[in-house]
Amino acid sequence: MVVPAGAGSGTDLMARELATRLATALKQAVVVDNKPGASGSLGTNTVVRAAPDGYTILYTNGTNSVMAPALVKTLPYDVVRDLAPVAQTAEGGVMLLVSNDFPARNLQELIQVVKAQPGKFTYGSWAVGSSGHLTMEWLKRQTGLDMTHVGYKTTPQLLTDLMAGNIKIGWADPAAPIPFVETGKMRAIAVTGKTRLSRTPNVPTMGEQGHAFDTVGWFGVFAPAATPKAIVQRLNDEILKIQALPEMSTRVKSMNIAVPPNKTPEQFRSLVVEDTAVWKKIVTETGITLEN
Repeated sequence: MVVPAGAGSGTDLMARELATRLATALKQAVVVDNKPGASGSLGTNTVVRAAPDGYTILYTNGTNSVMAPALVKTLPYDVVRDLAPVAQTAEGGVMLLVSNDFPARNLQELIQVVKAQPGKFTYGSWAVGSSGHLTMEWLKRQTGLDMTHVGYKTTPQLLTDLMAGNIKIGWADPAAPIPFVETGKMRAIAVTGKTRLSRTPNVPTMGEQGHAFDTVGWFGVFAPAATPKAIVQRLNDEILKIQALPEMSTRVKSMNIAVPPNKTPEQFRSLVVEDTAVWKKIVTETGITLEN
């Protein structure tokens, strides 16, 4: 199970929860192989090039699958063409975080602070083309903010810099920052999506703060494009059974993420196609480039 994200990221945590249970269901070892970097393309391309026999699968997120491709034109693959969607496993918004020494406790205060000091602040996300990157570029154009993006290789690296105050503003998946938010080592001030998250109910959505951004991210499993349909369906069946386990539902919610309705491989493919169009539109309308 290739994971195009670093150990300790939300994607990695979700992958390991699934891998443990999938190994039991399939009666064989499922090894998680972290391959972060290059907006997820290193790990993703490993699976694109793998033998389509069901023994190499990809556990990834919407950032790597539909958001980065909307921005990065030089990826060596096309997700819709070169991968077979297997199953969606989770969905949820992303979280806007600030260091404890940053003088803002909500989105409006952040906007005021940044606008008062144009060009002073940078903000981080876990990759160029991540949902955090694209969401903030959208917000910059809505509000006139002047900030530069810093793309990190992994989420834990970003969170370490936020706790140290080396960077003041950052975006992360909803799972990885939880221990640090709950222990007061950084503050969460907003989430994307229409609803607040289960572990951070006191953090309002962007919409509640006057800047609605309802599109959310997701996690899911893919296989190489030529994988036989019978193998894809078997994997889908087993993953959906795992998702239905009360213990898995509880675990996912504890990670600040929601379990989505069951989807067939075809329904998951439709989601990938639809979301690709949504994020391409955001990139086009806002004029986001790799230099933003």
